[in-house]
Amino acid sequence: MSLVELRRYYSAIEAEVARSALESHGIGAVVFDSGLNSAEGGGLASAVRLMVLGEDREEALRLLTEGERPGRG
Repeated sequence: MSLVELRRYYSAIEAEVARSALESHGIGAVVFDSGLNSAEGGGLASAVRLMVLGEDREEALRLLTEGERPGRG
């Protein structure tokens, strides 16, 4: 199975937090393009991509969306 893009972030820190949250639930994730991001001087030239295996995409998206709901945590 190949990697697919799950989400794009404009902060490498946000992408890494999301990656860590997924990995805490047993879903492997990789952050791509963090070196092109504004935090490293890119001036919002490129979004940071959070990648997961295609077979994990739906579960990963559910976990991230569930974590964004008000009142959680």
